[in-house]
Amino acid sequence: MQRLLIGVLTLLLTACSTFGVIENRSIKEISTKDTYSIANLMQGTSNDTSIMLAFSGGGTRAAALSYGVLKALRDTPVTSEGKSKRMLDEVGNISAVSGGSFTAAYYGLHGDRTFDDFEEVFLRRNIEGGLKKTLLNPRNWFDERGHTELAVDLYQQQVFKGATFADMLRPNAPLIMINASDLSRGVRFSFVQEYFNLLCSDLRTFPVARAVAASSAVPVVFDPVVIKNHDDCNAELPPWLTDAITRSQNQSELQLTINGLDSYSDKKNRKYAHFVDGGITDNLGLRAIYDVLELGGGARRTAEILKVKPVKRFVIISVDASTTPQNTIDKSSQHPSLFDAANAMSDVQLQRYNVSTIDVMKKSMARWAEQLSTPKQQVESYFIRLNFKNLKDKTVRDQLNEIPTSFNLTDEQVDLLIKTGSDLLFSNPEFQRLKADFLKDK
Repeated sequence: MQRLLIGVLTLLLTACSTFGVIENRSIKEISTKDTYSIANLMQGTSNDTSIMLAFSGGGTRAAALSYGVLKALRDTPVTSEGKSKRMLDEVGNISAVSGGSFTAAYYGLHGDRTFDDFEEVFLRRNIEGGLKKTLLNPRNWFDERGHTELAVDLYQQQVFKGATFADMLRPNAPLIMINASDLSRGVRFSFVQEYFNLLCSDLRTFPVARAVAASSAVPVVFDPVVIKNHDDCNAELPPWLTDAITRSQNQSELQLTINGLDSYSDKKNRKYAHFVDGGITDNLGLRAIYDVLELGGGARRTAEILKVKPVKRFVIISVDASTTPQNTIDKSSQHPSLFDAANAMSDVQLQRYNVSTIDVMKKSMARWAEQLSTPKQQVESYFIRLNFKNLKDKTVRDQLNEIPTSFNLTDEQVDLLIKTGSDLLFSNPEFQRLKADFLKDK
């Protein structure tokens, strides 16, 4: 993606004004029934084990690594509630940003068919080449829709085939949370009906390609995806948000999220929302999970609201495709270029925020497991972190760290990433503990 940035930056800085295409329909009545919502997809679930996946950003590198983890979960047999299953069948929620959102969205749409054609449709296709060709075509330079719309068209045609969120309402499918960042307020925004209700809008008719484009829209390189904040429905805040406002007085992190979501009620001054790369506010996809549980009042209260059966095991698997930055700034007294300086600052901020996110999730996992536990059933928590630093083979680590954040990788790089996803999962001590605990159910 860095090469794409260099190639189009001058063009973008000198281009004429463009306007976002509005494609979200309004609704008259607020509801989550029969919609692509947390309440609709999670309500009444009864698995003994709750598994949530978080897919990070990182272009095709992230998409391929997360795909490798999905394959590994598919190939892991378990016994749950007296039945033989695959561990993949226990996954109830996938939260994803940027590159990881391509894998999550495709799996949400197609389930096991993903393992038949996702590699050909996306992982091994030169998506970046198509974007470059489209963006640098002189006929598109003055397209008043903006260059992000050209990317949406490409994703629609080549990957998602015009699918909407209604197409993800498959029986027994996991909830897919595609996450973006609100450019104006910095709030994390998940494409679920609960959030779309704040915009008086219907998510069912919204194109999946447009949500994924928003999640991966790197600022400057791409325009934001613009969504209209309709005022056709009852503008009162939903109970879950008003309750969260009352509970968040001493939780500064939660207050930021609440204030951002509450701002959509200002229909006069917030007529539109501009969404960009989800990695800006959460490059690991983990904080969106945190938001849902904390906005719901904690794990126990959220489970009660959703009428979810008490679980034995609470699992979050974080698939982190971030690399260790390798820059040469310190090898010379020469001042770094603007591009090198911007990259270095971005890398520092990303790494430090990722560390903070992991710390928050570790503490929260222990607290959530305690909330879910009862005198009769102690809930076990498993926080499974997968990243390249876990690999013992330095040669492989170095190879992976050299894979760029782009949408065009070689077959060899894709093969290595898929294998690495599987290897990281199977060698992870927490995953081994989880597998051993499943064996106790036999």
